[in-house]
Amino acid sequence: MAPISLAIHAPGSDMQPSVNSIRYLRDCSGNDLVQQYVTFHIFFSNKHIPDNIPNPDEFLKTPYNCSLPAPYAVNSSTTYKEKTNLLYPVNVGRNIARAAALTHFLLPLDIELYPSPYLVPQFLNMIARNEPPLSTSNKPRVFPLSLFEIDKNYSPPQTKLELQGMLKNKTAIPFHKYVCPTCHNIPRGNEWMAKPETPLMEVFYVGKREGKFSHWEPIFIGTHSDAYYDDRLSWEGKKDKMTQAYIFCAKDYEFMILSNAFLVHKPGIKYYKANPKRDKYASRQAAYVNNVIKKELKKIFGSKPGCVL
Repeated sequence: MAPISLAIHAPGSDMQPSVNSIRYLRDCSGNDLVQQYVTFHIFFSNKHIPDNIPNPDEFLKTPYNCSLPAPYAVNSSTTYKEKTNLLYPVNVGRNIARAAALTHFLLPLDIELYPSPYLVPQFLNMIARNEPPLSTSNKPRVFPLSLFEIDKNYSPPQTKLELQGMLKNKTAIPFHKYVCPTCHNIPRGNEWMAKPETPLMEVFYVGKREGKFSHWEPIFIGTHSDAYYDDRLSWEGKKDKMTQAYIFCAKDYEFMILSNAFLVHKPGIKYYKANPKRDKYASRQAAYVNNVIKKELKKIFGSKPGCVL
């Protein structure tokens, strides 16, 4: 129940089904929430411009035929992106969606992450109260959210109390526990999971991206003044958020972890699976980050002990 700025990668012939999906979501959802809250931003590279680009002021005027199946319910292998073996420019999408957002505070999320209910009013109430440490710190800050995966047979928890029950019976686990536990292991994470839900949202703990959390990829509420993601990094190459996290570390950001707020990944627990094709891209991207981007970031933002890429 808050504004959503959604970027969609639609190169080549993926444009039309993407446009039809927007129309379907706006016209066939049984309510007007998408029309009220969501703005859509379609992007593609100049090497894969669609043959037909609908006029955004015109195509929404014609109601969609809701008797047709949802246009987005397709096998991903049939998309233009997959047929032409394109990489997914995830950071371009993130930056486009963020730049188009009109609110002061932003929560940059990938589409498969679900925020806990009532996050927005609870967070804004906390900001309005302006209690310590909010009122006593003058350093740059962001507000990380704890992140979890749940069993595919269960629905996302609605409260922290419900989440705690799922953690206890092992139907929920910390995000990427079996893939990359250090990537999303937040400071004092075990204490956060054990602490009861508070009546009002508050800052649970102020952490830093250092020590055993030096490889942490926080997902957070921030503002337009925070560093953008590096457009040159793809989803396939992995660690696409690490450059931004390095900048936060170099600029001595404080990570004000929220007491009741959490994110749940689309149901299903991930396990590590070897992917030679993606590993090839990851190796190349890691080398590019280490040999090119790291030098750029150190020149621009300096280096600070404990800050790593």
